[in-house]
Amino acid sequence: MTVPREVGGSNSSTIGVSCPGCEQDSRMSILELRGSVVVVTGASSGIGAATARLLHAAGAHPVLAARRADRLAALSQELGGALAVPTDVTDQSAVLRMVAATLAQYGRIDGLVNNAGAALHVPLDRLDLEDYRNAFELNVVSVLGVTQAVLPSMRARHFGRIITISSGTTRRTMPGIGGYASTKAAVNMLSAVMRLEFEPDGIAVTNVLPSITESEFNGDGRKAGAPSRPGMIVHSAEYVGKVILRGLQTGEETLDIPFGPEDPRLTELPR
Repeated sequence: MTVPREVGGSNSSTIGVSCPGCEQDSRMSILELRGSVVVVTGASSGIGAATARLLHAAGAHPVLAARRADRLAALSQELGGALAVPTDVTDQSAVLRMVAATLAQYGRIDGLVNNAGAALHVPLDRLDLEDYRNAFELNVVSVLGVTQAVLPSMRARHFGRIITISSGTTRRTMPGIGGYASTKAAVNMLSAVMRLEFEPDGIAVTNVLPSITESEFNGDGRKAGAPSRPGMIVHSAEYVGKVILRGLQTGEETLDIPFGPEDPRLTELPR
């Protein structure tokens, strides 16, 4: 298996990456995806499934984690028997079992895509508080829980890449999204602080902010390429997955996907 290496290794290259506020060299190593072991939560559909497919196509070993065991089994078969571990990420004991299964099979974890999440688009005066607590548990607390579970493996090798999935809704103030956007605003802060705290361990944390994306997430049947609100285009899950793969490779601080048409340049490694 190919192991990701620091800058200067025969399987790595360097790029100039802007990292405002980070106490580190801006020359960062490129993660070689081929042979890398990457855990993807929320892998049963949408952005998670698209990311897993892209990782497999790149020669990586995606580890599929989600609650829907039937979906995971089908995706695992599609991806040549990829390790699939049914996991409720709000149950830390289940998370630890998933990480243990990954280490038992591969011996290491190179990357984590914290993708599991749920929408919550309800006006605040009608937002059920229990629904809000549940969304916060899934969208925020589980991000920290899964991250904590993979940290020992990454720290042991002084290398790791962690992706957090936020939302472009945190960049705008719009009616009806307050509950959801507030959970993703919390993810923004978690990601920023994790990046600073984990950098001495050789672990880079990248926050990805998708725009409106074709998936089952919103339950409204949005199709890629279709207009949504004025100036907004529905993006494909594959497009967002390609941006995530860029983040895994480069370890950039933030990848904010604009609301307009898909821009292939955002999926390419910066020069």
